[in-house]
Amino acid sequence: MTRQQHATGQPAQLKQQLQDSSIVVAPGVFDALGASLAEQAGFDTVYLSGASLAYTQLGRPDIGLLSITEICTAMSHIRERTHLSVVVDCDTGFGNAMNVMRSVRLLERAGANAIQLEDQTYPKRCGHLRGKTLVSKSEMVGKLHAALDARENDSTLIIGRTDALGVEGTDSAIERAQA
Repeated sequence: MTRQQHATGQPAQLKQQLQDSSIVVAPGVFDALGASLAEQAGFDTVYLSGASLAYTQLGRPDIGLLSITEICTAMSHIRERTHLSVVVDCDTGFGNAMNVMRSVRLLERAGANAIQLEDQTYPKRCGHLRGKTLVSKSEMVGKLHAALDARENDSTLIIGRTDALGVEGTDSAIERAQA
């Protein structure tokens, strides 16, 4: 199976698993070794964590220092080594809707099965850190539409995440999640 065949075949499998009543457990990884160990342990999905990449590749906290290139490189190495479904943390998409479109295309070509985008301003801060700021709800919705439009495979999942709970409270977080 070629990487392209794998990348276009796996998203449907992840989508089907998420529609099942059981929980999909996706351990966080930051490299091909971690992904292959997860695969050997019996997992079929992993989460390529932006924070883990920042900590292990840069020795720094997750404060927007990673580039799309570094995330794509890690994703490519994982795809080369495993047949797992991979959910990728794409931070904010690295800018506006045009940047999001490019990020989605690059990550999908690298083998991502699902791409997570968050509603922080760029550069962002890890969701666990203080001092986060958010883009407007309408801008985030626009970025998600851009991500959906950019996909080459309709089975590649786009995941919207909000950090509004820690910034604006519960009501805002719920409103943004629904949007």
